[in-house]
Amino acid sequence: MKYLLWLLKAAIFFTLFAFALNNQHDATVYFFFGTSWRAPLVLVVLAAFAGGMVVGALGMLPGWWKHRSAAAQQSPAPLVPPPAPATTPPATVSAADLPAVRQHGL
Repeated sequence: MKYLLWLLKAAIFFTLFAFALNNQHDATVYFFFGTSWRAPLVLVVLAAFAGGMVVGALGMLPGWWKHRSAAAQQSPAPLVPPPAPATTPPATVSAADLPAVRQHGL
């Protein structure tokens, strides 16, 4: 599985590399007030992607701050559970009692 993932990553890399080599022509991006920017098309696409990442991260910041402050205000749960009464026998745990574990990995 590990080799298959490396093969997939290599295929994506070489596809993007071929895209960059095939799009070296100059592109002109026109801004407001008559300003423009001339650069290779691959740089224009890369700049648009990076700008989108920055705008997306900045758009998520207020939500991150809200959740972080809400988590900081909650009282921590007790680390030690209360002792069980002495009259009950110790509980045994079987595999059927445990929750199913899902494996995530890439």
